[in-house]
Formats: sequence, structure tokens, C-alpha cells
Amino acid sequence: MNILTLNKIAACGTDLFDKAKYTVGDAVEEPVGILVRSAAMHDMELPESVLAIGRAGAGTNNIPVDACAEKGIVVFNTPGANANAVKELVLCGLLLASRKVVSGIEWAKSLKPEGDAVAKLVEKGKGQFVGPEILGKKLGVIGLGAIGGMVANAADALGMQVYGYDPYMSVQAAWGLNPSIHQVSDMNEIFTTCDYISLHVPCLDSTKGMINAETIGMMKTGVRILNFARGELVNNADMIAALETGKVARYVTDFPNADLLDVVGVVPLPHLGASTPESEDNCAVMASKELIDYIENGNIVNSVNYPSVAGPRSTVTRVCVMHRNLPGLISQISGVMSDNGINVESMLNRSRKEYAYSVLDVDAVVPQEALTALSAIEGVIRVRAIV
Repeated sequence: MNILTLNKIAACGTDLFDKAKYTVGDAVEEPVGILVRSAAMHDMELPESVLAIGRAGAGTNNIPVDACAEKGIVVFNTPGANANAVKELVLCGLLLASRKVVSGIEWAKSLKPEGDAVAKLVEKGKGQFVGPEILGKKLGVIGLGAIGGMVANAADALGMQVYGYDPYMSVQAAWGLNPSIHQVSDMNEIFTTCDYISLHVPCLDSTKGMINAETIGMMKTGVRILNFARGELVNNADMIAALETGKVARYVTDFPNADLLDVVGVVPLPHLGASTPESEDNCAVMASKELIDYIENGNIVNSVNYPSVAGPRSTVTRVCVMHRNLPGLISQISGVMSDNGINVESMLNRSRKEYAYSVLDVDAVVPQEALTALSAIEGVIRVRAIV
């Protein structure tokens, strides 16, 4: 079986593929799996052989997720694998938002020709780079997932008053938050209350441009905004206008573009959030494990287009059926198995919006005619048997 790599993937991940079973490389043909980081896949012709795509990172904007679902291709990501790397950069961003460190460094370097006068010039000119401490200030964290939760806890430990908003927060994430963090049920409370606001939500139709003239208008004058999630969350024209009036004191973003680069008050970072060797290793290992478990066992964990369905194998054959979430379809699948004299030892089924995934464990080799009959059911997208 072949695994295609579209970017350089850390060896600690690719080495997990058993060399007796897999060939991993950037020029293999008819791959069953694809490992990718940032390579654009929207115009890529995907072979029929592809079962799954492993994105070594959290965002999947470079992958045609919906088109893959239509073809029965599972798209995995690696949530949390780069969380610590991003958290550390956000903490750096908090300090850069407060203290004019970057401009101060640039100014200090410009004093080189002044020779022995540098020390006096530094003392005379340092006042132009004054900025507030973060201790005791109010930080609003919008999105309390893997990264947002870690940012909230770290800022709390640094003495900030932390307010968190996340209507979709999992129970596990809630348990991981420090008890001193204020969880609010209305995002507007963060806009009106906080001195600093840090964004940690995906870019969806409901979140695109969420920081705009209207929401900025609700904020304190001199608010400092950090965006290490997605550039599209912020309306850049409205942000520039707010910086020019002083409504926003600083905008730290990991997603610079030409419009932002010459604006006073913008601290542009070149998308460094996950750019650590530790993060790249973690993502490579996690994505590789997800692909292997799906290819060999049919288990789905951390997919962005199919539901999570996973369980240990204990029978001869595992039949994996990817299908639309339609009423009566499960009974049709069971009927085909029964008509072919196949006893199903156990069955797992989960749905995610319009798509569903069923896993059937049977103590027999499933004949091809049964698999063909399953494939013929209206709404079934893909069927495979793992022996």
C-alpha cells in the first residue's frame, strides 16, 4: 500500500508505517492515504484508491473536505498537536501587544552611528515605547478548545483576569479550565469588558469577519486584539480604521497581508503559530497514527467530514460502510448481511450531519456479492472489508 506525502512530513511520523506493508513517498502512485501539511489540494485529481487524507495540523482549508466526503474519503486533522506551540506564541503576542518591543528594537538599532552617545540617547528616548503591564488586566478568550483553553490557563497564571466564551465547549475542555476563569454566555460581555481579546475559533460562515466595525464599537477604547486563529475572522478595513482612531491600540496577527503591513499599531507575524520542531513532530505522529488506524482497522478519530467511530477488532472481518444519513438505511445494511447468511457480531454507527459511518464486525469472510449488494443500496457511498 502506498502513502503519498505532499509536503515534507517529519520522519517520526512516516516511520510509523510498517515498511513491510507500506511505501511512503512523494512520487508514489495509487495511494491509499495522503499526508499533507499546507499543500493546496483543491485542484488535485484524487485517485480512486485514496481512502483517507491526514492533515498534519488543525486547519483543513487547503483540502476539499466536502468533495472528499462525497467520495467516501475521510479527512483527518490533528487537533491539539500544535496547541502548546501556538499558546506560547500567543503569550508572546500578549507582551508585544502591550510593550512596544519591536519598534523599540528597531529604534535602538538605528542608534548605531551615534557611538558613545547611545546610552544617553536610549535613556532620553525610551519613553516613546512605554506600554502597560498585563498583570491584573482583563483578557477575553473567544474559543476554549485545545489552544484557547491553554491560553486562558496560562494568562490566568500570569495574573490576568480571564474571561472565556465558547458555546460549544466540551465537558473535557471545561474540566481543564482553571476555576478562577470567568466563563461567559454572551460574547458581547467580552467585547464590552476586556482590555485584551484573543481569538481561537475556526473560520466559518458564522465567524468570518466577527471582528468588525460593529463589534469593535462595543469595545473599550485602547483595546488590544490578538488573532492567531484565522485571518478572515477580522475585517481588515474596519481594523485599520479603528487603529487610526485609537479605538484599537494594537492588533497582533499571525496572518499578515499587504493592507496591514504598513499600518501603525499592527504587529504582523509570519504565520509562526505552529512553527516549532516539536509541533511538526507531534502533528506528523498524530496524522500518521490516524491514517494507519483507519486503513487497518476502519477506526475514525478526529475526522472533519465523517463522524468518530472507533472500537477494537475481535472478529475475522470488519465491514466499513460510508453512507448518507438517511432513515431506514441501517436496516437495509443489516438486511443484506442477513440475506447472505452473515451473522453480525457487533455494529457501530454514528452520523455527522448528512453523512454516517457504520462498522460491522463479523466472524466470517464476507463474499464479494454481499459487498456488491451493500454498495448498491441507495445512499451508500463506499464499502470496504478489512480482513
